Amino acid sequence: MGRKTSQYIFVHVKYPPQLPSVSVSPSAEIVEGSSVTLTCSSDANPAAKYTWYKKDTNPNVQPLSKQPKLVFSSIQSYDSGEYYCKARNTMGKKTSQYIFVHVKYPPQLPSVSVSPSAEIVEGSSVTLTCSSDANPAANYTWYKENEDSPKASGQIFTITDIRREHSGNYYCEAQNTRGRQNSTLHLAVVAGKSVMIMNIIRLTLVVLIPLFVLSLWMRKKKDLCFSTAPNETVEMIKSDSCPDYENITALRSINAAQRYNKGEQEDRV
Repeated sequence: MGRKTSQYIFVHVKYPPQLPSVSVSPSAEIVEGSSVTLTCSSDANPAAKYTWYKKDTNPNVQPLSKQPKLVFSSIQSYDSGEYYCKARNTMGKKTSQYIFVHVKYPPQLPSVSVSPSAEIVEGSSVTLTCSSDANPAANYTWYKENEDSPKASGQIFTITDIRREHSGNYYCEAQNTRGRQNSTLHLAVVAGKSVMIMNIIRLTLVVLIPLFVLSLWMRKKKDLCFSTAPNETVEMIKSDSCPDYENITALRSINAAQRYNKGEQEDRV
């Protein structure tokens, strides 16, 4: 009597891939320029083959990788996004959940603009805008050239009732934990209609009215020069001397007016 044990018989059950597990290394902060590896694994029999894709891209195009690992030797800002892998064998296929790659990078060169973009007239309102691609989002500060103190914080800097003294170069600085960048724009403020009218009025008051007063004075003096006198010789002497004096006085007034006009033109420039 007795017993006998048979040899082993192997039951080899084949089955499709289970839900793939995905991971990213390093698991901490991902910085632009560093090396990053995405790994995909799935229990399957026979062993699964893997392909990697990025979300929102055509899955029918060439996959990013046909290996269990997707490696970025020097990851860039544009590599940020959601990734997934597919595991497949002769029994079926399975798609993983998405894994998000969040690449941090310093601000790119800021884009600056001014509104209105046409001629900036004194007394109007002007808005400066600054934007920069950055992760994390950038903080913005506005400065005027040759001034240490900031003029404003934030993407938008508005100057109300702008004046000629606001003319000059302004620059926006975009900054985050990864770095900083700045861009410059130039503001040229021109005199408005109201300012021009005031200048005309001022010219009238300062130049024309004195000329008018001078004209009255010269007429009065002329009358005195030609008034009746007992001695004719004295009258002739007075008559001869008056015109020369009048010419000298008039020339001085004209020169004063020309100097004022020249000063006004330099102020406008």
